[in-house]
Amino acid sequence: MKIRLLVLLVSCIATAVCRASDGGYLFVTFRGEATPMTEQIYFMLSDNGHDWKAMNNAEPVLVSALGEKGVRDPYIIRSHDNSRFFLIATDLSINLNPDWGRAVRAGSKSIVIWESADLVNWSEPRLVKVAPDDAGCTWAPEVVYDDETGEYMVFWASLTAGDDFSKQRIWAARTKDFKTFGEPFIYIEKPTTIIDTTIIKDGDTFYRFTKDERDKAITMEKGMSIMGDWKEVDDFSLSKLRGYEGPTSFMREPAEGDKSAKWTLLLDHYAAGEGYKAFDTDDLGSGQFEASGRMNFPFHPVRHGTVLSLTPEEYKRLEDADRNLGFTVGNQSINTFAGAVATSDSDWVKKMNIVIDDDSQTIYLPLKQGAKLSSFDPEFVLKPGVTISPTGRQDFRKGAVDYEVTVNNITKTYTVSAAVNNNPVIEGYFADPEIIYSNKEKKYFLYPTSDGFDGWSGTYFQTFSSPDLIHWRNEGVILDLNKDVSWADRNAWAPTGIERKVNGKYKYYYYFTAAQKIGVAVADNPAGPFVDSGKPLINFRPDGVEGGQEIDPDVFHDPVADKYYLYWGNGYMAVAQLNDDMVSIDPSTVKVMTPDNTFREGAEVFFRKGKYYFLWSEDDTRDPNYRVRYAISDSPTGPLHIPEDNLVIAKNLDLDILATGHNSVINKPGTDEWFIVYHRFNRPKGKSMGGAAGFHREVCIDKLVFNKDGTIIQTIPTLEGLK
Repeated sequence: MKIRLLVLLVSCIATAVCRASDGGYLFVTFRGEATPMTEQIYFMLSDNGHDWKAMNNAEPVLVSALGEKGVRDPYIIRSHDNSRFFLIATDLSINLNPDWGRAVRAGSKSIVIWESADLVNWSEPRLVKVAPDDAGCTWAPEVVYDDETGEYMVFWASLTAGDDFSKQRIWAARTKDFKTFGEPFIYIEKPTTIIDTTIIKDGDTFYRFTKDERDKAITMEKGMSIMGDWKEVDDFSLSKLRGYEGPTSFMREPAEGDKSAKWTLLLDHYAAGEGYKAFDTDDLGSGQFEASGRMNFPFHPVRHGTVLSLTPEEYKRLEDADRNLGFTVGNQSINTFAGAVATSDSDWVKKMNIVIDDDSQTIYLPLKQGAKLSSFDPEFVLKPGVTISPTGRQDFRKGAVDYEVTVNNITKTYTVSAAVNNNPVIEGYFADPEIIYSNKEKKYFLYPTSDGFDGWSGTYFQTFSSPDLIHWRNEGVILDLNKDVSWADRNAWAPTGIERKVNGKYKYYYYFTAAQKIGVAVADNPAGPFVDSGKPLINFRPDGVEGGQEIDPDVFHDPVADKYYLYWGNGYMAVAQLNDDMVSIDPSTVKVMTPDNTFREGAEVFFRKGKYYFLWSEDDTRDPNYRVRYAISDSPTGPLHIPEDNLVIAKNLDLDILATGHNSVINKPGTDEWFIVYHRFNRPKGKSMGGAAGFHREVCIDKLVFNKDGTIIQTIPTLEGLK
């Protein structure tokens, strides 16, 4: 392992990219021009090169107050001897310099440089002049190590007065220590203006990607040495793209199911304001790239940056530093008070949902039902050497309480508020909630996906019971794929259940997703044990459907015709009538009834006052915009009428409640009170977890209210939940 790792590190010195060797990836970037702080350096971390999570609470890790007082286009490289890391960036703030477009000819001639031995502790930034005296700007600097000379070559785009600022070239200068630079020279000369060059090496060949400003297109070249002849790759498949810049590339370890590693080329889609898009290839030399599955970023936009491959040790060091907020710049903590108050040890606090904001010096404590605000002790857990006052029980009935937090003889006041939050309704990571009311037990039973597993890789289901939709009891595991199911052992997702009286006795039918198929298990009690039927119920794609997955079942009893139906599908919605045994379908009744192009998954059907309601989830469960829409019908099999305003529930940005989707609906027996049960990202971590938030979800319940004409009033998701 150590020999392989050494070989991989040596192979990546020429550029910032190499294979991760089972480690991970660091993305250094900036966030656009919205504020002065978005033009600083942000870190993101990923274990797969696809799903990224923000570091340092999605705040800048490195900040420059030098020169133009802003930095863009960061580039990070591992030193040739593997002893240090250097990060360089454009010295520019468009937010602070709104006339930058007209003043570009008088732009900065310097770059900003940081260095680090471990990626956690960084030097103070330094401003170093690299461009010639008559340069008009120094944009998008990058670095390559030249093993022929034993020097680093830093290169960038500049206008120069010699041609009356008519075009930009790629200039370069050599250095051994990133402090002293040699005379600048023209590195790339083209007939047109060019900017944003990046160089990577694969085997013995170098590849250059550059933005041609005439066509607003990306070009690809290859050569055998840094200073040798370069030839355009004629078959470069992305040459017709327009409105992209800031190319950067890295090699990703093989994902599950892939035979080999992939090169990923990231291009900043600046013209659409969307930030980076990814393109993959198995063979870099071929120049043939395909659009990758969407990168999952914790914030948008993600602008011109670099990906650095990490060893396992480096990845863990960064994770530990981020968890403990241990980054330093010039031996000073980024935020001395960051993490000083770590958490609460009170049994009344929902610990997964505590919000500690060290910048605003506020703490929010979500409490369980039954907590006494009049005499509540937060029982704060502090980092070593930190003190807090007051201690013990406090009265939170009238509002927030001020606490003095002292770190290194410095005291700051933190405002602490506490409130009963019934959302989430169960503690832990759960998603795709289905709910039933058991007439046998006179209780509600919640059937969710067990969440918190990378890539939705859970293998078992649990259930929870409640007499009132507020107090919930974990009834334990009711179905384990590894023990109870012979035909699938992975991806236990999105169950649904129903109670039915058979020959005078209650039976419970539990439909579930496993390995992208749908199965059914039966029990005499709503909490099981459930016995699998022994084979998948749905393992086919309906006629006419070309894509999607056979997942997300929903079972429905039509009270008018006394028939039972099963709905399912991702990318499409299908329905079939269940046979009387409830464990098989009538194939002749299979029908595709996809509502419209907003349908993604998670069908939910219920009946109210003579109308059939069809709900579904729109967008991707990893996206903060994941939400629920609906249609109405006079029949359980359509046709569907889609109201003009058919949004059922969506994110609540004011409360950082995101990705509210994949729901079920329950009616309180004997009333016209209705409730929507849904999942959301974990609050507060979900907003900075990137795509991983899509498998770190929580179950919530809020009221579902109707207009007099039967249309649904959009539900605003709450923290309080039901009272």
